[in-house]
Amino acid sequence: MIAIGGSIGTGLFVASGAAVAQAGPAGALAAYFIIGLMVYFLMMSLAELSAFEPTTGSFFTYGQKYVDPAFGFALGWNYCYNWAVTIAVDLVAAQLVMKWWFPDVPGVVWSGLFLALLFALNYFSVKGFGEAEYWFALLKVVTVIIFVLTGLLMIAGILGDRSVPGWANWSIGETPFAGGLPALAGVAMVVGFSFQGTELVGLTAGEARDPRKSVPNALKHVFWRILLFYVLSILVISLIIPYTDPRLLRNDITDIAVSPFTLVFERAGLLSAAAVMNAVILTSVLSAGNSGMYASVRMLYALSRTGYAPKAFSRLSASGVPRNALFAVTAVAMLCFLTSVFEDKRVYLWLLNLSGMGGFILWLGIAASHYRFRRGFILQGGDPSRLPYRAPLFPWGPIFAFAVCLAVTLGQNYQAFLADSIDWHAVAATYIGIPLFLALWFGYRLARGTHFVRYDEMRFPESMLRPSAAGAGPGKPDCGSCGDPVRDAA
Repeated sequence: MIAIGGSIGTGLFVASGAAVAQAGPAGALAAYFIIGLMVYFLMMSLAELSAFEPTTGSFFTYGQKYVDPAFGFALGWNYCYNWAVTIAVDLVAAQLVMKWWFPDVPGVVWSGLFLALLFALNYFSVKGFGEAEYWFALLKVVTVIIFVLTGLLMIAGILGDRSVPGWANWSIGETPFAGGLPALAGVAMVVGFSFQGTELVGLTAGEARDPRKSVPNALKHVFWRILLFYVLSILVISLIIPYTDPRLLRNDITDIAVSPFTLVFERAGLLSAAAVMNAVILTSVLSAGNSGMYASVRMLYALSRTGYAPKAFSRLSASGVPRNALFAVTAVAMLCFLTSVFEDKRVYLWLLNLSGMGGFILWLGIAASHYRFRRGFILQGGDPSRLPYRAPLFPWGPIFAFAVCLAVTLGQNYQAFLADSIDWHAVAATYIGIPLFLALWFGYRLARGTHFVRYDEMRFPESMLRPSAAGAGPGKPDCGSCGDPVRDAA
């Protein structure tokens, strides 16, 4: 439920209409399928790593052990501040949603109230986070299921005004791929943001019951459910609402009436659809904030345990909650939130882009960590059949995921480079997360003198190595099990 809930949010409920309008029905479906396939391989990589070594702060731990200690340091801090900033962004979004019901109440009141709620859910025990996230996710899943069933009944002519044109919407214009490849690329970036949050399951491995089974199982099955929800929702939207409808081009969270979900429900005769969707979108925002609080706090705790952050953040309460880390993350969220009080839209835009870019950087780190982990494991004589879980299609899975993720990351604002004069402000606002990550990585590398971890330096339990390789020791693979040792060392 955490994985499903983490990837169903405003990206589906609000921005999906813009995806259909910009790329056409076929283009939107293709974008969701390609990005969904990328996320699938990323989650399978994370499932293999988490099953092999379940730990809180898993992302930076894997980067530290299998790529470069400095890379792990940068990956951990990237994820920590990424989610801390996301909390602030979600608090601003929550007050925008509440204005729909209470336009005269200052937005700061709602943001303060919701921040207190998120703090309380994470303060007492991890059960508070888990219970709240379960119900948040359940409401979103039920909404999508009702939406899909309602849409199918309308398409069949059973519900609504019985004037749904069916596949006629797909024949508007010359092709259902409106805008061609550039539009498809632009939509892929939006879709990628929509899927961010699925990796949260890997972070729960340190506190989950029997994580070697539960974490891979959750990650294995969630892809198909998520893809089913997204593909069916996009299909229903494209069949009921023409992709040329100008209302689909608006993906503004301040106007719930133009959410494609609201438009479809209204066509079905549900006059209170806007109020219902407003409540669901508010739930999505709070769910993202709740996940962000948990993720940022646990990552700061793990960084502290490794010596990458002050030791005070590793202290636990009697119920096992790192409350010092919780206080610090809450303070950061409040400082970032102050920008909305002064209505500084430029700073808010930078925070939003910083948060989104951090998610893609993490995905790149997962793919790189898994590829190097499996390569080192095999070169040291490891037997893949002894792994608790094996990701399918290695090495092509992580390679495909890395390539697609890198293309989406670097191409997020490619239009800025195609103009007569480059809009450097827009470029900086979009890509601010990349130089910040590189500064953390190479700054730590220069300060501590770290280097890329060689395959023969990686450490694996001897019980998972073939007997001949285990006896030879790390970095000395047996010729019969690994091939030419000279070639392997090179």
